Amino acid sequence: MSWLSAENVVAVLTAALGIVASFAVVWYERRVPRRRRIGYRVQMDMPIGGDNRDGQGQENIRLGLFNDLPDMSDATLVLLRVENDGAQSVAGNDYTGGDLHGLTAVFTDRIVRGVTVTQPNADHLMEHFAPSRGMRHSGNTIYLPRVPLDRGEHYKLLVLLTGGSVGCAVRVAGGIQEGAVKPNRSTTVDDKPPLFSRPARLITIVLTLCVMVLASIIVVGDDPPPPIGCATGRLTVNGSTAFAPVVQEIASRYESDCPDSDITVEARGSNEGALRLVEAGESDKGSPAMIVIHDGARSQLDVRLHGERVAISAFAVVVNDKVSVRSLTIEQIRRIYRGDVVNWNQVGGPDLPILLVSRDANSGTRDLFRRRILAGMGEPAFTSQDCEHKNFPQDKVIRCELDSTERVLRNVARLPGAIGYGELRTAEAVEGLHTVRIDGQEPSIEAIGKSAYPFAEVEYAYTFGQPPAGSLTVSFLDYLTRGGGQNAIKDHGDLPCYSPEGFRRCQEGS
Repeated sequence: MSWLSAENVVAVLTAALGIVASFAVVWYERRVPRRRRIGYRVQMDMPIGGDNRDGQGQENIRLGLFNDLPDMSDATLVLLRVENDGAQSVAGNDYTGGDLHGLTAVFTDRIVRGVTVTQPNADHLMEHFAPSRGMRHSGNTIYLPRVPLDRGEHYKLLVLLTGGSVGCAVRVAGGIQEGAVKPNRSTTVDDKPPLFSRPARLITIVLTLCVMVLASIIVVGDDPPPPIGCATGRLTVNGSTAFAPVVQEIASRYESDCPDSDITVEARGSNEGALRLVEAGESDKGSPAMIVIHDGARSQLDVRLHGERVAISAFAVVVNDKVSVRSLTIEQIRRIYRGDVVNWNQVGGPDLPILLVSRDANSGTRDLFRRRILAGMGEPAFTSQDCEHKNFPQDKVIRCELDSTERVLRNVARLPGAIGYGELRTAEAVEGLHTVRIDGQEPSIEAIGKSAYPFAEVEYAYTFGQPPAGSLTVSFLDYLTRGGGQNAIKDHGDLPCYSPEGFRRCQEGS
């Protein structure tokens, strides 16, 4: 099975370990920390008589406070801390000892001579240490009353002892409902219990390791699976040279998102692309792996071609930067392309002859220019091979034909006095030329969205017949029109037809 890889097994086991650790946290919080607990520890045990040795026979430092008192030469002083170091408060009725006392403090091999309570961290605790409440001592034992302690509260007992050595065992005993009395420890006299218990710290470490392992698998693991709807195979996209930069970027994005797909963009012009699609369809006796992008719909296209709206593209009339004209009316453009205006000084520009740089007959952009701007009028005849000189002296205008939008724009930028047309965003990226307003309308994506700008067209994607379900052709069409391709269309200054602002205009322009 494809999922049974080493990385996936490690990921599953790590996730399972993380889940177990999470449940352990819940169990620990609900079970262990809810127990009551009284902790105690000896914070000081020192000799204060004149002859006192520790349990190993070593002589301790003498204070000599009771050297002149009978039976006090071996006196010791012990500071005992008793505290609530559990997770719940301990009430008086939680103790299970005798009728009055709750705990007993036993000093092995020593006799209690006196005891006083010192350093409680809550003033109200002192009222509990009274004989009437069970506070007393006898022999080696101190009987402690049922002192209620909130979490973290403590008190200390300063005990005077005789008869034994420093270091003799001290033990606090007693019963706590749903709890225990146990010794604890501190690195310093007033050290507080740790914020997290040892089990909690261990569980936190386990969870952290789980997260680190999963993160490393994500970082160094295999690439993520392709998105839903991806297909493999080869596909050719032909047609419009004006829309080619958009299609090329969308094809690259699709190949990146969907491995094992190979998409070739061959922009040969809208009409040429349509002819090639028909030829391929007839040759394959079916729907070939080919899509043609066409500038606008053509009523005379073969009925076997199925078209789908892709986007509204803005086109622009462009002139060389040596021409100071920034705005033309549609009528002025028509007069230029009829040959009635042959010098820019006739329309308010410099004294430069007008050079018409046009597309060839296979161009959908040229057909669009004829329909949208020239009102169906054809352009003048081809009269120049190099776009600068007439083929014959008697020719009225200089007009050349080129096979791509890129070549048109490059020559307009090169030749003083030149005028041409092409896709807006592509034209804006070329130095040496500028766009002109048409009837006062600036070419822009906002203008084409509001239907105010005349030189715009719906881009269609054509296939020969209905491509097979699940094929790369179907998948790329969906990506182009409705999927991730819409972002690339917007980046190039066009409006996707399947967007709120582009839908209405695409319907109007069809």
